Order: sequence, then C-alpha cells, then structure tokens
Amino acid sequence: MKDGIAVFVKYDCPTCLMVVPVLEKIQKTVEMKVFVQDYPEKFPSLMVDDDRELADSYDYNIEIVPTIVRIENGAEIERSVGWERSSWERISQTKALGNALPSIRPGCGSLSVEVGIAERLAIKSGEVKFSSRKITLGSLEDDIELCFEKSWTDGLPVVPPTEERVYRMLKGTGRKGDEILGMMPPNNIACTVEKVAVNAVLAGCKAEYFPVVLGAVEAVLEPAFCLHGLIATTWFSGPMVIVNGKIRKTIGMNWKGNVLGQGNRANATIGRALQLTVRNVGGGKPREVDQSTFGSPLKFGFCFAEDESTPWTTLAEDRGFNRDKSTVTLFSADGPIGCVDQNSRDPDSLIKSIAGSLKIVNHVGLANASDAVVVIGPEHGRVFDEAGWTKEQAVEALHQATKMSEVSDLKMTTLAAKLDDSKARQSKSMINKFRKNGLTLIRAGGDAGLFSAIIPGWLMKGETGTEPITKEI
Repeated sequence: MKDGIAVFVKYDCPTCLMVVPVLEKIQKTVEMKVFVQDYPEKFPSLMVDDDRELADSYDYNIEIVPTIVRIENGAEIERSVGWERSSWERISQTKALGNALPSIRPGCGSLSVEVGIAERLAIKSGEVKFSSRKITLGSLEDDIELCFEKSWTDGLPVVPPTEERVYRMLKGTGRKGDEILGMMPPNNIACTVEKVAVNAVLAGCKAEYFPVVLGAVEAVLEPAFCLHGLIATTWFSGPMVIVNGKIRKTIGMNWKGNVLGQGNRANATIGRALQLTVRNVGGGKPREVDQSTFGSPLKFGFCFAEDESTPWTTLAEDRGFNRDKSTVTLFSADGPIGCVDQNSRDPDSLIKSIAGSLKIVNHVGLANASDAVVVIGPEHGRVFDEAGWTKEQAVEALHQATKMSEVSDLKMTTLAAKLDDSKARQSKSMINKFRKNGLTLIRAGGDAGLFSAIIPGWLMKGETGTEPITKEI
C-alpha cells in the first residue's frame, strides 16, 4: 500500500467489532484497507482484505488488534493500537469518530504473534534459514518414534525438533545460527549454534535456558576439558554443569532440596541438552566411541546451580569472575557419594568425616588420580559458618586430612604392593590424596539433613586428563 490507512482486525475481538461503524465512516472518505485475520465474511458492510494467512499482519508487525496505521509514499507515518478516539481521528484525518463509543478501549492479541504461528510466519518470510537437514514425515509416521529410530535420543522420549521449535530456541540468543562454536568430538564435526538449538529442543529446554546450554557446549569444547578422552574412557565419568549468577533465578534453577536429582526442568534439560549435543553432533554414542564400562545416570545430564546465599565465596568468584556475572562451570564427574555426619558440631570433627569419605575416591590406595567436588549441605555448612571458617580454611584442612603414605600409593594399578604392607605402615613420607587445586567446595542442597555429597571426577590434568572450565554466560 503506497498511501492511505491500513486497519487490522479479527472477528474474535470485541473491540474490533465495536469499531465497525467507525471503519464504515472512514472508508467513505479515505483510502483504506481493512485486513481481517480470521473471518472476512463476518464483516459484510466493509471492503476487506483476506489476511487469514497473516502475511500482511506479519509484514506490518501487528501485535494487537485493532491497529490503525497511516501510510504515506509507502512508509508508515503513525499507528495506534486498540481503540483511542483522538488517535484514530488524527491518523484517519476524520472528525467525530465513534461519539457513542467509549473514548478508549484496549484491543486483543493479534493472531500473528500467537505461539507457533509467529514462528511459522518468520520462517515462511525467510527471516531465518536453516542449514540442518529437513526430514519429512509420512502422514502415518509418529514423530517421537522417528526420533528413536534415528537414534537421536538418550533412551528417553524427546521433543521433536520442528522448524518452529528450533526457531523459538534460537530467539533465546542473539547469536547467529550458523556460528561455529568449535569442532565436536569424537567425530570432530563443526558444532553450530543451530545444531545446539536442535538438541536443546530435543532435550525439552525453554528458549531462556539456551544461553546456559551454549555456555556449557563452549566449555566442553575447550581443549583443556579433553572431551574426546572423557567420551572414550572406560571410567564412569561425564560432563557436570554448575551454574552461578543471576541467571539461576531468572530461569528458575534449583540449588535447594533434591538439587542433584530430578524435578527441576532447567536443571534437567540443560544437562540433557549438552549430552544430546555430544551424542548427535559429535557421535559420542554408548558402546561405540563411548566405551564406559558401567556408565552412570549422570550421563542423561547433570546440571545444578550453587547456593550463593552463604558467607563463602562462590565457585564463579573462586574461578576469577565477579559475583554479579552469570557463569557456567564444567567438570568431568562421576555420580555423587553421600557423606553423613549427624554428630559433628565443630569444623575439625566434620573435616575428619568428609575426609574419610574422600579417601575412598577412585580407590583408598590411589593418590592424585582425579579431582573431586564436595557439595556442602546447609546443615554441614552452618557448622563451618558458625565457627567463622572460610572456604579456603576448609579446603586446606581437607587436604591435610586426606594425606596418605607415599609407599601405599598404588599409582593407578591395584597390582602394586598390598595396602597393609608393613613398609606402608612404617613410612613417614606423606603425599596429598588430591592435587593442590583438585578439591572444589560449593554450597547447595535442602535445609534438612546433616549430609554433604562428594562428586569424584575423571583423570586429573595430564596428557589425557581434564581441567574444569568456566565460561561467562
């Protein structure tokens, strides 16, 4: 339309029906097009344009109906949403409009912005173009069953990644879909933002979770994380995601009761999206490249947030980020080991309990084989807080309490000397169970229960080892 008035209405809108007499009056004196989104035949007194495909509503970016727009030389000059008499008189240059009507009345939502429709229109308009292969289903095919047949799942049902759903996921970030985040092991396939979005849809993520998923993927692609080795190991381990900062609250993550378990959509689907990306983009499938002897439930996805309401520094701060920044930290982790101590009321005693559980990580006779994360529960945390202990004090005390005889170190093989060897008992040469930066303490968990959780890891840094990686979201 080059010059004139464009009005957008739908029959299923009381305000649109209310202004029909106004439109009749304007149409007598002004060049006007009335675009009807649902039932054009319901407006017999008007000359209308059929906009049931919503292409015109999309082109004019209509969010509310009725909307009146003045156009001059093909350009929009002014618009008004809903019914507001003075604005409509000014835009249409017609006086005494709807004197019998209220002076103002809100409108209704445009069909063009409804969930599913908005995405379809954006795709149809060419606003977004996908590089992923499109699969067309037969009329009798079940889309979820197809995902199983194509081996896109982790053994549980997934959300079919339609174009509309992937587009909606991509709207959760300002990054371009064709941006390459890195080469995804083990097949070294270019991992794009779009491919991650596809797997985030499969996992059941909301679009607002997507920046966290992208941060997690970027972290595991860092060479120091050694993802290829982690995938191929025969050990139990997989990626563990810990989230810090304001985004935890924004997307509704859990850092309280059942923090390491099920029940929270953000925690569950972010971790799952990462694992599905590794599987579907990189080819890290069980009993193929993934040669884990036992595996672990964490391989479905392991993600949680830290409780930042305690006196201790947060994980993000420990790793060099300001407290107001949102971050994601990736560890190579095994399943959690519980540590219960319902008697200790002072830090020294509690340290001995936690250290006793830490000593069995990997094997009671192994030193410097892997790192460990200790999740201090709230009731155990209060023991440290009430005594004024800092996180640094607790970490150092745990290192001292987990020292072991150098002679008894089996050095990654249980074929060495017996653990009760007399030389081991007589040795005064002590070594750390964990390397200097190999113990990480964080706070999380439910209020009730004098428990903490120990999460062992995979091999520490070496030719084939791993390092924790933190990325700002």
